[in-house]
Amino acid sequence: MTRNEGGGTVDHEVAASAHDLVKTYGKDEAQVRALDGVTVDLMAGEFTAIMGPSGSGKSTLMHCLAALDTPTAGDAVVDGTSLSGLKDKALTTLRRERIGFVFQSFNLIPTLTAQENILLPLSLSGRKADPEWFDSVVDSVGLRDRLGHRPSEMSGGQQQRVACARALVSRPSIVFADEPTGNLDSTSSAEVLAFLRRSVDEFGQTVVMVTHDPVAAAYTDRVLFLADGKIVDELRSPDRDSILERMGSLQDAALSRATQAG
Repeated sequence: MTRNEGGGTVDHEVAASAHDLVKTYGKDEAQVRALDGVTVDLMAGEFTAIMGPSGSGKSTLMHCLAALDTPTAGDAVVDGTSLSGLKDKALTTLRRERIGFVFQSFNLIPTLTAQENILLPLSLSGRKADPEWFDSVVDSVGLRDRLGHRPSEMSGGQQQRVACARALVSRPSIVFADEPTGNLDSTSSAEVLAFLRRSVDEFGQTVVMVTHDPVAAAYTDRVLFLADGKIVDELRSPDRDSILERMGSLQDAALSRATQAG
């Protein structure tokens, strides 16, 4: 369930899910268990945040769900497609056509204009943009007067809005945003987060965001909290104070475990 513009709730289907996901790195005594049996459904038409302390597994979970990394065990499903067993070509096609990405470092091509960067996923897959949809996305991020500019001619906030528009222009089933405001000032962060929120409310987009920032997470419908590779808590209709309270509880629990182990 999630909110809509009228303040009510709407039923949604599952956009992506993890089924007993395990991800380990290293071997024997040096082995690190980044994900330890994570099972979760991410609902279509919702804005979900994934939070947790450094090393909790939040980015690893996103990368496995976004077909950027392969789990050691378990399965990830995106838009009804199981990722386990997919060949490289099929994974590439799925990432290009059904998943959108927004990264902390923008990942724009410096020699391309804003418009060319936005249209790049479609160009790579040999598809043409729907003009009406392109106009809607460009206008919603307020970039109409920047389409001819290259990244070096834009602020960090404008570059990240280009990245957001690029993620949406192919009408993906789900958008994964990895610390999308990590390199931005507070004003630019608010602009990017407001756009991601609008993309869910107005376009019906599904957005999953890894963040450490409780202000950013407060824009979402649902917050998942990870610790030691497991989902340990979740919060619906979050605000900054409730997020900080949950994070504080998780930190206290981690300190308690560390003390007992010592």
